[in-house]
Amino acid sequence: MRPLEDVRIVSLEQYGAGPFGSVHLADLGAEIIKVEDPRTGGDVGRYVPPFADGEDSLFFETFNRNKRSISLDVTAPAGRAVFEDLVRASHAVYSNLRGDVPAKLGIRYEDLAGINPAIVCCSLTGFGMTGPRATQPGYDYVLQGLAGWMELTGEPGGPPTKSGLSLVDYSGGLVAAIALLAGVHAARRDGVGMDCDLSLYDTAVGMLTYPAVWHLNGGFQPARTHHSAHPSLVPFQVFEAQDGWLVVGCAKEKFWRRLATLLDGVAGTALAADPRFATFGDRHRHATILLALLEDAFATRTVAAWLADLQPAGIPCGPVNDVAAALADPHTVARGLVVETDHPHFGTVRQPASPVRVGTDPVPHRRAPRRNEDAGYVLHDVLGYDDTRVAALTAAGAFGPPA
Repeated sequence: MRPLEDVRIVSLEQYGAGPFGSVHLADLGAEIIKVEDPRTGGDVGRYVPPFADGEDSLFFETFNRNKRSISLDVTAPAGRAVFEDLVRASHAVYSNLRGDVPAKLGIRYEDLAGINPAIVCCSLTGFGMTGPRATQPGYDYVLQGLAGWMELTGEPGGPPTKSGLSLVDYSGGLVAAIALLAGVHAARRDGVGMDCDLSLYDTAVGMLTYPAVWHLNGGFQPARTHHSAHPSLVPFQVFEAQDGWLVVGCAKEKFWRRLATLLDGVAGTALAADPRFATFGDRHRHATILLALLEDAFATRTVAAWLADLQPAGIPCGPVNDVAAALADPHTVARGLVVETDHPHFGTVRQPASPVRVGTDPVPHRRAPRRNEDAGYVLHDVLGYDDTRVAALTAAGAFGPPA
C-alpha cells in the first residue's frame, strides 16, 4: 500500500493553490474526491488557456492527476445530502475558497461534527476565516504585493517584481497539506476532528523568515540587491559570463577560500591574500569593491568553462537555466522528475513529478479526471447507492439542474 491509501478526502478545490496541495497527497495514495459545481462547469482550472480545449486543459492536468471527480451541487438539498454522506465516509474536507465561503457552504467543523465527529475541515483561503480581510478574494499576485515580496524582488531602482512562479499559491498548498495530515493524525488518535484555518496571506508573511526577524528585532530594512545578491553573504549572486549567467555562492568561509584561490590561478586576481576580503564581515563591508572585481573576472570566460573549474573545486555554483534546460538536465532525468500519463485529448502528458518521496516504491500516475467521471464509483462503491436512489437524487437536482 502507498502511505495514504487509507485516507479519503472530499475536496471543494479549484484553480492552483488548493489542487497543488492535494495533488501530492493523491500521489501518496490518498483518495481525493473533487466535488465540482455543475452550475459553473466545475473547477475553473479546466478552462485556463493557452493549452485548453473544452473542459480539458494542461493547466488542470498539472494539479489534478490521481484524483477523482463528481459533479455535485452542495447548495441544493439533495446535493447537500450526498455531500454529507461523503463526509461520513471520509477523513477530511478540503477547500480553497474565499474566507467567508466555508461558513456559507457549511463546511466548517462546527457544521459537520454532528455528521462525523472525527472529520478534519481544512480550509485554505486567501486571508483566513478571521480578520479584516477575510471576505476579500486572495490571489498569488495580490499576496506577493501585500506581503512585501514584490518590494524585495528585482533590481534596485526597478519596479516591484513578482516571482516568475506562483510561489504563494504553491507554498500555501503545501502548508495546507501538512496541516491536513496533522489533523487527520490527531483525529485518528483522539477521535475528534477540527478546523484547519490556513491562508495564503499567513503563508506569505510566514515565509518572510529571517529578514522579518532582523527587522522586528534589529530594525533591519530589507532592500533589493544588484544581480539578486544575498543580503549578507558576499559573494552569493548571479554573475554574467561571456555567454550567459551563473550562480556562485560562498555560504561558508571554506567556499570563499576555494573560490579566491581558483580565481587567482585562472583569472589572475589577487583575492586570497587580500585582508579586505578575509572574513564574512570583511567581504560584506567591502562588497562594492569585491563584487566589481568578481564581475570583471567572471566576464572573461564562458559559463561552461567556469563550471568545469568551480564544480570540481566544491564551490556552490550552477548555470542559470531556462525552463527547457532545467527539464532536460541530467539530474532531472536521473531523479525521475518528469512523469507521464495518457490523456484522451492530449495524448501523452508529461509533467513535473511531486518532490514528496516516501519509501522507494515507484509512484503510479493516472491522468486528471474528466468532470463527473467518477460519479459511478463515488455513488455506488463509496456511498452504496442503488440505481433508484441515484435516479431520485438526479431528479432532485443533486448533480445539477435535471434534464
